[in-house]
Amino acid sequence: MACFFRRRIAEKLSKTLQQSEDAFIPALSAVPVFKKQQSAADFKLSISALRNSQILPSDGDIQLQTEDLAAQLKQDSVVEDISAGCGAINFKVNRQLLVQKMLETFGKEQDEKFGLNSELLSRLKRGTTLVEYSSPNIAKKFHAGHLRSTIIGNFIANLKQSLGNNVIRMNYLGDWGMQFGLLGAGFGQFGCQEKLKQNPLQHLFEVYVQVNKEAEHNEDMKQAARDFFRQLEQHESEAVSLWQQFREITVDEYQHIYKRLGVHFDIYSGESFHQDQAQEVVQQLQSRGLLKTSERGTGVVDLSPAGDMSSVCTVLRSDGTTLYITRDLAAAIDRSEKYSFDEMIYVTDKSQAGHFHQLFQILLAMEHSWADRCLHVPFGLVRGMKTRSGEVVFLEDVLDEARSRMLHNMSRSKTTKEMYDPEDTAEKVGISALIIQDFKGPLQSDYTFDWDRMLQAQGDTGVFLQYTHARLCSLIQKNEGAEADMFDPSLLLEQTSITILQHLLRYDEVLYQSAQDLQPKHLVNFLLKLCHLTASAHRELPVKGSSQDVAQARLRLFGRACSVLADGMKILGITPVDKM
Repeated sequence: MACFFRRRIAEKLSKTLQQSEDAFIPALSAVPVFKKQQSAADFKLSISALRNSQILPSDGDIQLQTEDLAAQLKQDSVVEDISAGCGAINFKVNRQLLVQKMLETFGKEQDEKFGLNSELLSRLKRGTTLVEYSSPNIAKKFHAGHLRSTIIGNFIANLKQSLGNNVIRMNYLGDWGMQFGLLGAGFGQFGCQEKLKQNPLQHLFEVYVQVNKEAEHNEDMKQAARDFFRQLEQHESEAVSLWQQFREITVDEYQHIYKRLGVHFDIYSGESFHQDQAQEVVQQLQSRGLLKTSERGTGVVDLSPAGDMSSVCTVLRSDGTTLYITRDLAAAIDRSEKYSFDEMIYVTDKSQAGHFHQLFQILLAMEHSWADRCLHVPFGLVRGMKTRSGEVVFLEDVLDEARSRMLHNMSRSKTTKEMYDPEDTAEKVGISALIIQDFKGPLQSDYTFDWDRMLQAQGDTGVFLQYTHARLCSLIQKNEGAEADMFDPSLLLEQTSITILQHLLRYDEVLYQSAQDLQPKHLVNFLLKLCHLTASAHRELPVKGSSQDVAQARLRLFGRACSVLADGMKILGITPVDKM
Protein backbone atom coordinates (compact mmCIF):
# COMPACT_ATOMS: atom_id res chain seq x y z
CA MET A 1 0.00 0.00 0.00
CA ALA A 2 0.98 3.65 -0.40
CA CYS A 3 2.10 4.02 3.23
CA PHE A 4 4.73 1.24 2.75
CA PHE A 5 6.38 3.18 -0.09
CA ARG A 6 6.02 6.57 1.61
CA ARG A 7 7.73 5.19 4.71
CA ARG A 8 10.64 3.70 2.70
CA ILE A 9 11.21 7.01 0.88
CA ALA A 10 10.95 8.89 4.21
CA GLU A 11 13.62 6.56 5.70
CA LYS A 12 15.95 7.46 2.85
CA LEU A 13 15.35 11.20 3.36
CA SER A 14 15.72 10.87 7.13
CA LYS A 15 19.20 9.34 6.82
CA THR A 16 20.31 12.00 4.33
CA LEU A 17 18.93 15.09 6.11
CA GLN A 18 19.16 13.84 9.71
CA GLN A 19 15.51 14.53 10.48
CA SER A 20 12.67 12.33 11.80
CA GLU A 21 11.01 10.14 9.13
CA ASP A 22 7.60 11.51 10.16
CA ALA A 23 8.65 15.00 9.12
CA PHE A 24 8.76 13.91 5.46
CA ILE A 25 5.42 12.06 5.23
CA PRO A 26 3.28 15.21 4.64
CA ALA A 27 5.68 16.40 1.91
CA LEU A 28 5.37 13.15 -0.07
CA SER A 29 2.45 12.59 -2.41
CA ALA A 30 1.49 10.07 -5.07
CA VAL A 31 1.78 11.43 -8.61
CA PRO A 32 -1.67 11.86 -10.26
CA VAL A 33 -2.33 9.76 -13.35
CA PHE A 34 -3.28 11.58 -16.55
CA LYS A 35 -5.12 9.96 -19.46
CA LYS A 36 -2.84 11.21 -22.21
CA GLN A 37 0.55 10.70 -20.58
CA GLN A 38 2.07 7.84 -18.66
CA SER A 39 3.85 8.82 -15.49
CA ALA A 40 7.17 7.11 -14.82
CA ALA A 41 7.22 8.50 -11.27
CA ASP A 42 4.96 7.18 -8.50
CA PHE A 43 5.72 9.69 -5.71
CA LYS A 44 7.03 13.22 -5.56
CA LEU A 45 8.63 15.18 -2.73
CA SER A 46 7.74 18.87 -2.54
CA ILE A 47 10.86 20.94 -1.83
CA SER A 48 8.65 23.95 -0.95
CA ALA A 49 7.08 21.87 1.84
CA LEU A 50 10.55 21.08 3.23
CA ARG A 51 11.48 24.78 3.10
CA ASN A 52 8.19 25.77 4.82
CA SER A 53 8.80 23.27 7.61
CA GLN A 54 12.41 24.55 7.91
CA ILE A 55 13.96 21.19 7.06
CA LEU A 56 15.71 22.99 4.20
CA PRO A 57 16.78 26.67 4.24
CA SER A 58 13.96 28.90 2.96
CA ASP A 59 16.36 31.15 1.07
CA GLY A 60 18.51 30.11 -1.88
CA ASP A 61 17.63 28.69 -5.29
CA ILE A 62 14.87 26.09 -4.93
CA GLN A 63 15.89 24.25 -8.12
CA LEU A 64 19.50 23.94 -6.96
CA GLN A 65 18.25 22.53 -3.64
CA THR A 66 16.08 20.03 -5.54
CA GLU A 67 18.93 18.82 -7.75
CA ASP A 68 21.42 18.72 -4.87
CA LEU A 69 19.12 16.59 -2.65
CA ALA A 70 18.16 14.28 -5.54
CA ALA A 71 21.88 13.62 -6.21
CA GLN A 72 22.42 12.58 -2.57
CA LEU A 73 19.62 9.98 -2.57
CA LYS A 74 20.49 6.46 -3.69
CA GLN A 75 18.32 3.87 -5.44
CA ASP A 76 17.64 0.52 -3.78
CA SER A 77 15.43 -2.57 -4.18
CA VAL A 78 12.28 -0.55 -3.40
CA VAL A 79 13.00 2.79 -5.14
CA GLU A 80 14.50 2.08 -8.54
CA ASP A 81 14.73 5.61 -9.93
CA ILE A 82 15.16 9.09 -8.37
CA SER A 83 15.14 12.27 -10.47
CA ALA A 84 14.91 16.02 -9.95
CA GLY A 85 11.82 17.68 -11.40
CA CYS A 86 10.72 21.30 -11.16
CA GLY A 87 10.84 22.05 -7.41
CA ALA A 88 10.15 18.40 -6.63
CA ILE A 89 12.02 15.09 -6.51
CA ASN A 90 10.38 12.18 -8.33
CA PHE A 91 10.55 8.57 -7.12
CA LYS A 92 9.77 5.51 -9.18
CA VAL A 93 9.22 2.33 -7.16
CA ASN A 94 9.99 -1.24 -8.21
CA ARG A 95 7.13 -2.32 -10.45
CA GLN A 96 6.81 -5.89 -9.20
CA LEU A 97 6.86 -4.69 -5.59
CA LEU A 98 4.18 -2.08 -6.42
CA VAL A 99 1.89 -4.85 -7.72
CA GLN A 100 2.64 -7.10 -4.75
CA LYS A 101 2.08 -4.48 -2.04
CA MET A 102 -1.11 -3.06 -3.58
CA LEU A 103 -2.74 -6.46 -4.13
CA GLU A 104 -1.31 -8.89 -1.53
CA THR A 105 -4.00 -8.23 1.13
CA PHE A 106 -6.91 -8.49 -1.32
CA GLY A 107 -9.60 -10.83 -0.02
CA LYS A 108 -8.04 -11.04 3.44
CA GLU A 109 -9.52 -9.69 6.68
CA GLN A 110 -7.22 -6.65 6.88
CA ASP A 111 -8.28 -5.67 3.36
CA GLU A 112 -11.52 -4.13 4.68
CA LYS A 113 -9.40 -1.21 5.85
CA PHE A 114 -7.59 -0.71 2.51
CA GLY A 115 -6.55 2.94 2.33
CA LEU A 116 -8.06 3.68 5.75
CA ASN A 117 -5.27 2.27 7.93
CA SER A 118 -2.77 4.67 6.39
CA GLU A 119 -0.40 6.56 8.68
CA LEU A 120 -1.31 9.68 6.71
CA LEU A 121 -4.88 9.41 8.05
CA SER A 122 -3.65 8.69 11.58
CA ARG A 123 -2.58 12.36 11.67
CA LEU A 124 -6.24 13.46 11.60
CA LYS A 125 -7.89 14.31 14.92
CA ARG A 126 -10.45 11.75 15.97
CA GLY A 127 -13.24 12.04 18.51
CA THR A 128 -16.97 12.74 18.60
CA THR A 129 -18.35 14.60 15.58
CA LEU A 130 -21.91 15.91 15.64
CA VAL A 131 -23.31 16.64 12.17
CA GLU A 132 -26.56 18.59 11.86
CA TYR A 133 -28.10 18.25 8.41
CA SER A 134 -31.28 17.99 6.34
CA SER A 135 -33.43 19.96 8.86
CA PRO A 136 -36.72 20.36 6.95
CA ASN A 137 -39.80 22.11 8.36
CA ILE A 138 -42.46 19.85 9.82
CA ALA A 139 -46.07 19.71 8.62
CA LYS A 140 -44.87 20.24 5.04
CA LYS A 141 -43.98 17.79 2.29
CA PHE A 142 -40.21 17.30 1.93
CA HIS A 143 -39.11 20.15 -0.33
CA ALA A 144 -36.54 19.42 -3.03
CA GLY A 145 -34.51 22.35 -1.65
CA HIS A 146 -33.52 20.18 1.33
CA LEU A 147 -31.87 17.54 -0.90
CA ARG A 148 -28.42 19.19 -0.87
CA SER A 149 -28.23 19.53 2.93
CA THR A 150 -29.36 15.90 3.28
CA ILE A 151 -26.85 14.28 0.91
CA ILE A 152 -23.91 16.59 1.80
CA GLY A 153 -24.45 16.02 5.53
CA ASN A 154 -24.72 12.28 4.93
CA PHE A 155 -21.40 12.31 3.02
CA ILE A 156 -19.65 14.21 5.85
CA ALA A 157 -21.07 11.83 8.48
CA ASN A 158 -20.04 8.76 6.40
CA LEU A 159 -16.54 10.15 5.81
CA LYS A 160 -15.97 10.99 9.49
CA GLN A 161 -17.26 7.56 10.54
CA SER A 162 -15.05 5.72 8.03
CA LEU A 163 -12.04 7.63 9.42
CA GLY A 164 -12.72 6.36 12.95
CA ASN A 165 -14.77 9.17 14.49
CA ASN A 166 -17.76 8.59 16.73
CA VAL A 167 -20.45 10.32 14.66
CA ILE A 168 -23.79 11.67 15.89
CA ARG A 169 -26.19 12.28 12.99
CA MET A 170 -28.75 14.93 13.95
CA ASN A 171 -31.82 16.21 12.12
CA TYR A 172 -32.79 19.59 13.62
CA LEU A 173 -36.38 20.03 12.48
CA GLY A 174 -38.08 23.37 11.96
CA ASP A 175 -40.89 22.52 14.38
CA TRP A 176 -41.58 25.81 16.16
CA GLY A 177 -42.68 29.34 15.33
CA MET A 178 -45.69 31.39 14.32
CA GLN A 179 -46.46 29.19 11.29
CA PHE A 180 -47.69 26.51 13.71
CA GLY A 181 -50.11 29.04 15.17
CA LEU A 182 -51.52 29.49 11.67
CA LEU A 183 -51.60 25.77 10.98
CA GLY A 184 -53.20 24.94 14.36
CA ALA A 185 -55.88 27.59 13.96
CA GLY A 186 -56.38 26.63 10.30
CA PHE A 187 -56.73 22.93 11.08
CA GLY A 188 -59.53 23.76 13.53
CA GLN A 189 -61.43 25.39 10.64
CA PHE A 190 -60.35 23.54 7.47
CA GLY A 191 -58.81 20.29 8.74
CA CYS A 192 -60.18 16.77 8.63
CA GLN A 193 -58.77 13.88 10.69
CA GLU A 194 -59.87 11.37 8.02
CA LYS A 195 -57.94 13.19 5.26
CA LEU A 196 -55.00 13.53 7.66
CA LYS A 197 -54.84 9.72 7.94
CA GLN A 198 -55.14 9.15 4.17
CA ASN A 199 -52.54 11.65 2.87
CA PRO A 200 -51.16 13.51 5.89
CA LEU A 201 -48.64 15.96 4.47
CA GLN A 202 -50.70 16.77 1.38
CA HIS A 203 -53.69 17.58 3.61
CA LEU A 204 -51.60 19.76 5.96
CA PHE A 205 -50.18 21.55 2.91
CA GLU A 206 -53.72 22.26 1.64
CA VAL A 207 -54.79 23.52 5.09
CA TYR A 208 -51.72 25.78 5.28
CA VAL A 209 -52.43 27.31 1.85
CA GLN A 210 -56.10 27.89 2.80
CA VAL A 211 -55.37 29.46 6.18
CA ASN A 212 -52.73 31.77 4.71
CA LYS A 213 -55.22 33.04 2.12
CA GLU A 214 -57.80 33.52 4.85
CA ALA A 215 -55.37 35.35 7.18
CA GLU A 216 -54.52 37.87 4.42
CA HIS A 217 -57.89 39.58 4.78
CA ASN A 218 -59.30 38.18 8.03
CA GLU A 219 -58.03 39.74 11.25
CA ASP A 220 -59.92 37.15 13.34
CA MET A 221 -57.90 34.36 11.73
CA LYS A 222 -54.64 36.18 12.46
CA GLN A 223 -55.72 36.54 16.09
CA ALA A 224 -56.72 32.86 16.26
CA ALA A 225 -53.21 31.95 15.01
CA ARG A 226 -51.58 34.12 17.67
CA ASP A 227 -53.84 32.57 20.33
CA PHE A 228 -52.99 29.03 19.23
CA PHE A 229 -49.24 29.71 19.29
CA ARG A 230 -49.53 31.31 22.72
CA GLN A 231 -51.36 28.16 23.94
CA LEU A 232 -48.54 26.10 22.47
CA GLU A 233 -45.88 28.16 24.24
CA GLN A 234 -47.81 27.81 27.51
CA HIS A 235 -47.96 24.01 27.02
CA GLU A 236 -51.77 23.84 26.93
CA SER A 237 -52.62 20.19 26.35
CA GLU A 238 -55.00 20.48 23.37
CA ALA A 239 -52.63 22.66 21.33
CA VAL A 240 -49.59 20.54 22.27
CA SER A 241 -51.44 17.31 21.38
CA LEU A 242 -52.31 18.60 17.87
CA TRP A 243 -48.74 19.93 17.33
CA GLN A 244 -47.29 16.54 18.45
CA GLN A 245 -49.58 14.76 15.98
CA PHE A 246 -48.29 17.01 13.16
CA ARG A 247 -44.67 16.37 14.20
CA GLU A 248 -45.01 12.56 14.47
CA ILE A 249 -46.84 12.33 11.11
CA THR A 250 -44.10 14.42 9.44
CA VAL A 251 -41.16 12.45 10.86
CA ASP A 252 -42.87 9.20 9.84
CA GLU A 253 -43.39 10.47 6.27
CA TYR A 254 -39.85 11.87 6.04
CA GLN A 255 -38.36 8.54 7.13
CA HIS A 256 -39.74 6.95 3.93
CA ILE A 257 -37.84 9.55 1.88
CA TYR A 258 -34.67 9.09 3.96
CA LYS A 259 -34.88 5.32 3.50
CA ARG A 260 -35.00 5.79 -0.28
CA LEU A 261 -31.92 8.04 -0.08
CA GLY A 262 -30.05 5.57 2.19
CA VAL A 263 -29.91 8.23 4.94
CA HIS A 264 -30.49 7.69 8.66
CA PHE A 265 -30.35 9.83 11.80
CA ASP A 266 -29.42 9.04 15.38
CA ILE A 267 -31.44 11.96 16.75
CA TYR A 268 -34.48 13.91 15.56
CA SER A 269 -34.20 17.20 17.44
CA GLY A 270 -35.86 20.55 16.75
CA GLU A 271 -36.37 24.14 17.78
CA SER A 272 -39.20 23.10 20.11
CA PHE A 273 -36.73 21.24 22.34
CA HIS A 274 -34.98 24.50 23.19
CA GLN A 275 -37.74 27.10 23.59
CA ASP A 276 -37.46 27.13 27.41
CA GLN A 277 -33.65 26.95 27.34
CA ALA A 278 -33.65 29.97 25.00
CA GLN A 279 -34.97 32.14 27.85
CA GLU A 280 -32.11 30.85 30.04
CA VAL A 281 -29.65 31.94 27.32
CA VAL A 282 -31.19 35.43 27.42
CA GLN A 283 -30.65 35.53 31.20
CA GLN A 284 -27.02 34.37 30.78
CA LEU A 285 -26.41 37.10 28.18
CA GLN A 286 -27.91 39.63 30.57
CA SER A 287 -25.84 38.50 33.57
CA ARG A 288 -22.65 38.72 31.46
CA GLY A 289 -23.52 42.26 30.38
CA LEU A 290 -23.79 41.18 26.73
CA LEU A 291 -27.50 41.94 26.24
CA LYS A 292 -28.31 45.51 25.17
CA THR A 293 -31.63 47.13 24.31
CA SER A 294 -31.94 48.72 20.89
CA GLU A 295 -33.91 51.90 20.07
CA ARG A 296 -36.77 49.68 18.87
CA GLY A 297 -36.87 47.88 22.22
CA THR A 298 -35.40 44.61 20.93
CA GLY A 299 -32.71 42.66 22.81
CA VAL A 300 -29.41 42.68 20.91
CA VAL A 301 -25.80 41.54 21.32
CA ASP A 302 -23.16 44.01 20.13
CA LEU A 303 -20.71 42.19 17.85
CA SER A 304 -18.86 45.26 16.56
CA PRO A 305 -15.07 45.19 17.21
CA ALA A 306 -15.15 48.77 18.54
CA GLY A 307 -18.19 48.10 20.77
CA ASP A 308 -20.11 50.96 19.07
CA MET A 309 -23.27 48.97 18.18
CA SER A 310 -22.43 49.22 14.46
CA SER A 311 -22.90 45.44 14.13
CA VAL A 312 -25.55 43.85 16.34
CA CYS A 313 -27.42 40.55 16.45
CA THR A 314 -31.05 40.56 17.62
CA VAL A 315 -31.78 37.76 20.10
CA LEU A 316 -35.08 38.99 21.59
CA ARG A 317 -38.20 40.61 20.10
CA SER A 318 -39.60 43.72 21.74
CA ASP A 319 -42.42 41.58 23.23
CA GLY A 320 -39.83 39.37 24.99
CA THR A 321 -40.19 36.31 22.71
CA THR A 322 -37.05 34.56 21.44
CA LEU A 323 -35.82 34.21 17.85
CA TYR A 324 -34.34 31.42 15.74
CA ILE A 325 -30.75 32.38 16.70
CA THR A 326 -31.66 32.39 20.43
CA ARG A 327 -32.91 28.81 20.09
CA ASP A 328 -29.77 27.93 18.08
CA LEU A 329 -27.61 29.26 20.94
CA ALA A 330 -29.58 27.15 23.43
CA ALA A 331 -29.31 24.09 21.17
CA ALA A 332 -25.51 24.45 20.78
CA ILE A 333 -24.98 24.81 24.55
CA ASP A 334 -27.27 21.84 25.25
CA ARG A 335 -25.42 19.65 22.73
CA SER A 336 -22.04 20.52 24.19
CA GLU A 337 -23.24 19.50 27.66
CA LYS A 338 -25.07 16.37 26.46
CA TYR A 339 -22.66 14.95 23.87
CA SER A 340 -19.25 16.54 24.73
CA PHE A 341 -18.52 16.75 21.00
CA ASP A 342 -15.02 17.43 19.67
CA GLU A 343 -16.50 19.17 16.63
CA MET A 344 -19.97 20.19 15.49
CA ILE A 345 -20.73 20.68 11.80
CA TYR A 346 -23.79 22.51 10.47
CA VAL A 347 -24.74 21.84 6.82
CA THR A 348 -26.98 24.55 5.32
CA ASP A 349 -27.14 26.75 2.23
CA LYS A 350 -24.69 29.62 1.93
CA SER A 351 -27.35 32.29 2.61
CA GLN A 352 -27.08 31.31 6.30
CA ALA A 353 -23.32 31.99 6.53
CA GLY A 354 -23.92 35.30 8.36
CA HIS A 355 -26.25 33.60 10.85
CA PHE A 356 -23.62 31.02 11.80
CA HIS A 357 -20.86 33.63 11.96
CA GLN A 358 -22.96 35.51 14.54
CA LEU A 359 -23.89 32.31 16.37
CA PHE A 360 -20.23 31.31 16.86
CA GLN A 361 -19.25 34.89 17.80
CA ILE A 362 -21.90 35.05 20.55
CA LEU A 363 -20.95 31.62 21.91
CA LEU A 364 -17.30 32.76 22.15
CA ALA A 365 -18.39 36.00 23.83
CA MET A 366 -20.24 33.80 26.37
CA GLU A 367 -16.85 32.11 26.98
CA HIS A 368 -17.79 28.79 25.39
CA SER A 369 -14.33 27.99 24.00
CA TRP A 370 -15.70 24.91 22.18
CA ALA A 371 -17.37 27.31 19.69
CA ASP A 372 -13.97 27.34 17.92
CA ARG A 373 -14.67 23.70 17.06
CA CYS A 374 -18.02 24.52 15.42
CA LEU A 375 -18.10 24.76 11.65
CA HIS A 376 -20.64 25.80 9.03
CA VAL A 377 -20.40 23.94 5.69
CA PRO A 378 -22.26 26.15 3.18
CA PHE A 379 -23.55 25.08 -0.24
CA GLY A 380 -24.92 26.81 -3.33
CA LEU A 381 -28.32 26.66 -4.99
CA VAL A 382 -29.65 24.24 -7.61
CA ARG A 383 -31.19 25.95 -10.62
CA GLY A 384 -33.80 24.48 -12.95
CA MET A 385 -34.84 21.40 -10.96
CA LYS A 386 -38.04 20.47 -12.84
CA THR A 387 -39.97 17.28 -13.54
CA ARG A 388 -41.88 16.63 -16.79
CA SER A 389 -44.94 18.19 -15.17
CA GLY A 390 -43.16 21.52 -14.61
CA GLU A 391 -41.51 23.27 -11.69
CA VAL A 392 -40.62 20.81 -8.96
CA VAL A 393 -41.43 21.42 -5.33
CA PHE A 394 -41.26 18.08 -3.57
CA LEU A 395 -38.27 15.75 -3.33
CA GLU A 396 -40.43 12.66 -3.74
CA ASP A 397 -41.32 13.86 -7.27
CA VAL A 398 -37.61 14.19 -8.12
CA LEU A 399 -36.81 10.68 -6.83
CA ASP A 400 -39.79 9.19 -8.69
CA GLU A 401 -38.77 10.90 -11.91
CA ALA A 402 -35.11 9.81 -11.57
CA ARG A 403 -36.28 6.19 -11.13
CA SER A 404 -38.77 6.41 -14.01
CA ARG A 405 -36.24 7.94 -16.46
CA MET A 406 -33.57 5.44 -15.42
CA LEU A 407 -35.97 2.51 -15.87
CA HIS A 408 -36.78 3.82 -19.36
CA ASN A 409 -33.06 4.15 -20.25
CA MET A 410 -32.31 0.63 -18.92
CA SER A 411 -35.17 -0.91 -20.92
CA ARG A 412 -33.71 0.59 -24.13
CA SER A 413 -30.09 -0.41 -23.44
CA LYS A 414 -28.71 -3.49 -25.20
CA THR A 415 -26.27 -4.18 -22.36
CA THR A 416 -28.86 -4.27 -19.53
CA LYS A 417 -28.76 -7.62 -17.70
CA GLU A 418 -31.85 -9.46 -16.56
CA MET A 419 -32.36 -8.55 -12.92
CA TYR A 420 -34.50 -9.57 -9.98
CA ASP A 421 -35.91 -6.10 -9.25
CA PRO A 422 -35.40 -3.57 -12.10
CA GLU A 423 -37.33 -0.83 -10.22
CA ASP A 424 -35.04 -1.10 -7.19
CA THR A 425 -31.94 -0.99 -9.43
CA ALA A 426 -33.34 2.02 -11.35
CA GLU A 427 -34.03 3.76 -8.01
CA LYS A 428 -30.46 3.21 -6.73
CA VAL A 429 -28.85 4.24 -10.02
CA GLY A 430 -31.13 7.29 -10.34
CA ILE A 431 -30.18 8.44 -6.83
CA SER A 432 -26.47 7.86 -7.65
CA ALA A 433 -26.92 10.13 -10.66
CA LEU A 434 -28.48 12.86 -8.47
CA ILE A 435 -25.65 12.61 -5.93
CA ILE A 436 -22.77 12.65 -8.46
CA GLN A 437 -24.25 15.61 -10.37
CA ASP A 438 -24.42 17.46 -7.05
CA PHE A 439 -20.95 16.48 -5.80
CA LYS A 440 -18.78 17.01 -8.89
CA GLY A 441 -18.03 20.69 -8.27
CA PRO A 442 -17.24 22.85 -5.22
CA LEU A 443 -20.14 22.77 -2.75
CA GLN A 444 -20.47 26.55 -2.60
CA SER A 445 -21.09 26.82 -6.33
CA ASP A 446 -24.63 27.05 -7.70
CA TYR A 447 -25.29 24.58 -10.49
CA THR A 448 -27.93 23.95 -13.16
CA PHE A 449 -29.85 20.70 -12.86
CA ASP A 450 -29.79 18.70 -16.12
CA TRP A 451 -31.73 15.42 -16.36
CA ASP A 452 -30.22 14.29 -19.69
CA ARG A 453 -26.58 14.92 -18.77
CA MET A 454 -27.08 13.46 -15.28
CA LEU A 455 -28.44 10.12 -16.55
CA GLN A 456 -25.91 9.48 -19.35
CA ALA A 457 -24.35 6.02 -19.18
CA GLN A 458 -21.06 7.36 -20.56
CA GLY A 459 -19.16 10.33 -19.18
CA ASP A 460 -18.63 11.45 -15.61
CA THR A 461 -21.99 10.46 -14.12
CA GLY A 462 -23.38 8.35 -11.29
CA VAL A 463 -24.76 5.98 -13.93
CA PHE A 464 -21.22 5.38 -15.25
CA LEU A 465 -19.99 4.69 -11.68
CA GLN A 466 -22.75 2.12 -11.12
CA TYR A 467 -22.29 0.59 -14.57
CA THR A 468 -18.54 0.11 -13.95
CA HIS A 469 -19.16 -1.44 -10.53
CA ALA A 470 -21.85 -3.79 -11.92
CA ARG A 471 -19.55 -4.81 -14.79
CA LEU A 472 -16.69 -5.62 -12.39
CA CYS A 473 -19.07 -7.60 -10.14
CA SER A 474 -20.28 -9.56 -13.18
CA LEU A 475 -16.67 -10.34 -14.22
CA ILE A 476 -15.81 -11.56 -10.71
CA GLN A 477 -19.04 -13.62 -10.40
CA LYS A 478 -18.47 -15.29 -13.79
CA ASN A 479 -15.03 -16.40 -12.65
CA GLU A 480 -16.00 -17.39 -9.11
CA GLY A 481 -13.63 -20.04 -7.83
CA ALA A 482 -10.86 -18.97 -10.21
CA GLU A 483 -9.28 -16.66 -7.59
CA ALA A 484 -6.29 -17.98 -5.66
CA ASP A 485 -4.66 -17.08 -2.33
CA MET A 486 -1.32 -16.63 -4.08
CA PHE A 487 -0.63 -14.72 -7.30
CA ASP A 488 2.38 -13.86 -9.42
CA PRO A 489 3.00 -10.06 -9.47
CA SER A 490 5.19 -10.40 -12.57
CA LEU A 491 2.02 -11.13 -14.58
CA LEU A 492 0.64 -7.63 -14.02
CA LEU A 493 3.47 -5.46 -15.32
CA GLU A 494 1.60 -4.10 -18.38
CA GLN A 495 1.28 -0.31 -18.29
CA THR A 496 -2.53 -0.60 -18.07
CA SER A 497 -2.26 -2.51 -14.77
CA ILE A 498 0.47 -0.22 -13.42
CA THR A 499 -1.61 2.90 -14.19
CA ILE A 500 -4.56 1.58 -12.13
CA LEU A 501 -2.23 0.78 -9.20
CA GLN A 502 -0.54 4.20 -9.47
CA HIS A 503 -3.99 5.78 -9.25
CA LEU A 504 -4.90 3.66 -6.21
CA LEU A 505 -1.77 4.95 -4.44
CA ARG A 506 -3.65 8.26 -4.10
CA TYR A 507 -6.71 6.81 -2.28
CA ASP A 508 -5.59 7.68 1.26
CA GLU A 509 -4.48 11.16 0.12
CA VAL A 510 -7.93 11.77 -1.41
CA LEU A 511 -9.61 10.73 1.85
CA TYR A 512 -7.20 12.99 3.77
CA GLN A 513 -7.95 15.94 1.48
CA SER A 514 -11.72 15.28 1.82
CA ALA A 515 -11.41 15.23 5.62
CA GLN A 516 -9.54 18.56 5.52
CA ASP A 517 -12.08 20.60 3.53
CA LEU A 518 -15.20 18.33 3.65
CA GLN A 519 -15.64 18.59 -0.13
CA PRO A 520 -16.90 15.41 -1.87
CA LYS A 521 -15.49 16.44 -5.28
CA HIS A 522 -12.04 14.93 -4.51
CA LEU A 523 -13.48 11.45 -3.94
CA VAL A 524 -15.94 11.76 -6.85
CA ASN A 525 -13.19 12.70 -9.32
CA PHE A 526 -10.92 9.94 -7.97
CA LEU A 527 -13.64 7.28 -8.43
CA LEU A 528 -14.63 8.52 -11.90
CA LYS A 529 -11.00 8.34 -13.04
CA LEU A 530 -10.76 4.83 -11.57
CA CYS A 531 -13.80 3.88 -13.68
CA HIS A 532 -12.20 5.23 -16.88
CA LEU A 533 -8.92 3.39 -16.16
CA THR A 534 -10.80 0.18 -15.36
CA ALA A 535 -12.82 0.42 -18.59
CA SER A 536 -9.53 0.56 -20.56
CA ALA A 537 -8.13 -2.39 -18.58
CA HIS A 538 -11.30 -4.40 -19.21
CA ARG A 539 -10.63 -4.10 -22.95
CA GLU A 540 -6.85 -4.60 -22.82
CA LEU A 541 -6.52 -7.26 -20.09
CA PRO A 542 -9.07 -9.99 -20.86
CA VAL A 543 -9.64 -12.67 -18.24
CA LYS A 544 -11.49 -15.03 -20.58
CA GLY A 545 -9.06 -16.94 -22.79
CA SER A 546 -6.01 -16.15 -20.61
CA SER A 547 -3.93 -18.81 -18.86
CA GLN A 548 -5.03 -19.68 -15.31
CA ASP A 549 -2.16 -17.75 -13.66
CA VAL A 550 -2.76 -14.62 -15.76
CA ALA A 551 -6.53 -14.82 -15.23
CA GLN A 552 -6.04 -15.09 -11.44
CA ALA A 553 -3.70 -12.08 -11.37
CA ARG A 554 -6.04 -9.96 -13.50
CA LEU A 555 -9.07 -10.93 -11.40
CA ARG A 556 -7.20 -9.75 -8.32
CA LEU A 557 -6.52 -6.37 -9.99
CA PHE A 558 -10.18 -5.99 -11.03
CA GLY A 559 -11.29 -7.15 -7.57
CA ARG A 560 -9.18 -4.44 -5.92
CA ALA A 561 -10.62 -1.75 -8.24
CA CYS A 562 -14.15 -3.03 -7.51
CA SER A 563 -13.72 -2.97 -3.71
CA VAL A 564 -12.23 0.56 -3.69
CA LEU A 565 -15.04 1.73 -5.98
CA ALA A 566 -17.68 0.20 -3.67
CA ASP A 567 -16.07 1.63 -0.52
CA GLY A 568 -15.79 5.10 -2.04
CA MET A 569 -19.37 5.03 -3.28
CA LYS A 570 -20.62 4.10 0.21
CA ILE A 571 -18.77 7.09 1.73
CA LEU A 572 -20.52 9.32 -0.85
CA GLY A 573 -23.86 7.84 0.26
CA ILE A 574 -24.37 5.69 -2.85
CA THR A 575 -25.57 2.08 -2.63
CA PRO A 576 -23.54 0.07 -5.21
CA VAL A 577 -25.53 -2.23 -7.53
CA ASP A 578 -24.04 -5.48 -8.78
CA LYS A 579 -26.25 -5.86 -11.89
CA MET A 580 -27.57 -3.41 -14.49
